[in-house]
Amino acid sequence: MMQNTRSRFSFSKQLFGFAGWLILTFAAAALGALASAQAKTFYLQLVRPEWAPPGWLFAPVWTALYLLMAIAAWLVWRGHGFRRAGGALTLFVVQLAANAVWTWLFFVWHQGALAFAEILLLWLLIAGTIAAFWRLHVFAAVLLLPYLVWVSFASALTWATWQLNPGILG
Repeated sequence: MMQNTRSRFSFSKQLFGFAGWLILTFAAAALGALASAQAKTFYLQLVRPEWAPPGWLFAPVWTALYLLMAIAAWLVWRGHGFRRAGGALTLFVVQLAANAVWTWLFFVWHQGALAFAEILLLWLLIAGTIAAFWRLHVFAAVLLLPYLVWVSFASALTWATWQLNPGILG
């Protein structure tokens, strides 16, 4: 387990790197947000399981998770750079893209089955990213655990909502 507590980069490069990971991560969030522009209306039309959280809870939870994701990626990059952590960081970017796709599948295209299959793929990508980060920076991997827990919950919610709304969610 490689844990590099000292950065390979100057302070200014670290700041620019952190800004870059924030921008990349929140760009993925913005792509998802575009798809969820009408999500509130659509979500309220759906039959939801009794344990479904209120719609207002999703934005603050996702904001916190995206911040943790950006910090995790930055820590791995900061400690190892792209040359030594390229595979782990590429996996991180792939899971970000998968994250953005789910919102389009569910809220725009109303594809319940595809959204469920895609969120399972997202879960696997997050687990893989955690494993890859763990080998490079344990704390970075730990920062992704709340994300995995939330996506586990979101997977169950996607399944239940899809099953309760076969006419709307195909």
